[in-house]
Amino acid sequence: MKGWVQVYGKTERFPIHDPGVNFLLTCKLVSRASPPAFPLTFRLPNGIISLCVFGRFPAVEFFENRGAFLVIHLLIRACLKDGDPNSPAVRRRCGTVAGGVGIGLNALLFLGKVIAGLATASVAMIADGVNNLSDAASSVVTLIGFRLAGQEADAEHPFGHGRMEYVTGLIVALAILLMGVEVGKSAVDALLHPQPVQASALSLAILAAAIAVKLWMFFFNRALGRAIGSQAMEATAADSLSDVASTSVVLLSALLSGRVNFPIDGLAGLAVALLILKTGWEAARETLDPLLGRPMDPELAQDIDKLVMSHNNILGIHDLVYHDYGPGRAMMSFHAEVPADGDFLAIHDLIDHIERELKTKHHIETVIHMDPVVCDERTSQLREQVAALAREIDPVLTIHDFRITPGPEHTNLIFDVLVPHGFRLTDSQVRTELSGRIKALSERYFPVIQVDRSYVDLRTGVK
Repeated sequence: MKGWVQVYGKTERFPIHDPGVNFLLTCKLVSRASPPAFPLTFRLPNGIISLCVFGRFPAVEFFENRGAFLVIHLLIRACLKDGDPNSPAVRRRCGTVAGGVGIGLNALLFLGKVIAGLATASVAMIADGVNNLSDAASSVVTLIGFRLAGQEADAEHPFGHGRMEYVTGLIVALAILLMGVEVGKSAVDALLHPQPVQASALSLAILAAAIAVKLWMFFFNRALGRAIGSQAMEATAADSLSDVASTSVVLLSALLSGRVNFPIDGLAGLAVALLILKTGWEAARETLDPLLGRPMDPELAQDIDKLVMSHNNILGIHDLVYHDYGPGRAMMSFHAEVPADGDFLAIHDLIDHIERELKTKHHIETVIHMDPVVCDERTSQLREQVAALAREIDPVLTIHDFRITPGPEHTNLIFDVLVPHGFRLTDSQVRTELSGRIKALSERYFPVIQVDRSYVDLRTGVK
């Protein structure tokens, strides 16, 4: 869940569901005229833990924080005190706090695990400690990345430096993969040349404490990452959860060492390596998507479609293209269909207004191209017929930019058909199939079809 929740009305309890987490919000409004934004919270066995706070803090009737999770609440509230999660200053502050926490805690875990591993001759424990050292280095990279991403646009980078967040997330993922390979090598060596492991109460206590610390870091990084929509922090949270699993395996192997007759320490080290590699792969995939280019978020696309279509004289939108230059740094363009017989000065003023409205609401620089559309009865009727023929081929196909140019012997039907990526028919097959159906309506019709691809998820209904 991203962003914040605004609630109108009297004091109520609002359940908000998220995969694996049950969010619960309880609040009391001060004024309906100026609705505040409230903290999102989730319930664990030890109470209600605040995830993030935006804007003015409301009067809260039911709110509880206990133990270590109170620290999460205080840290995130301090990071987001300015309210806007897309603000470069806020994101830089969040990155600094998250990086500092990661460096400090991972350095302590590294020292504790390596000392315990050397004392017990445990390859798995040492490997787990070295993994924490790589996490500390990754935190340094994340810290640097957020500071670079917060720089203002300049002549060399007119779109800003926001993608540095994605780059640092990718570097963290690659570091995780590299560490997984190194841990795997050590584990294979321990399997081929096993050494006796003597677990002590101190080493077991260190491992148990490390699990608790990493679990806390997972909640902290995930909460902060979701609050500001940061892929780098989400990757760090995933890595922390992977560390919980890997350290749990090491703890189990330490408890069983001396009680089994096979090299469990090497097997535990190999299990740790596989978990690290899995986490690194998933984190790399998540951070590569925004760098390579991904579709607009479906909810955002639907909201933009709803906002634009709420205005009079806007008949439809299509060819929506979205460029993500980092959180809070996006550009967008699309075509807006308008009546061909309308007042173009008034429509142009409306288009300018919509561009400003999108900038204010979504922080997206927008360029809108006006497409004049003839709305007479014959054109509208033919458009609906052709649209129905396209849907007969496949319900996902849509048309736009439909126009007619009549002639003495035939009538051109000129339009674009929107085809999803990976469609079962080739572009040529789509043209041939649709042309045949149109000519079946009348031999005078000559279709001129341009096949388009969508840059948003077609399930949103936005073209």
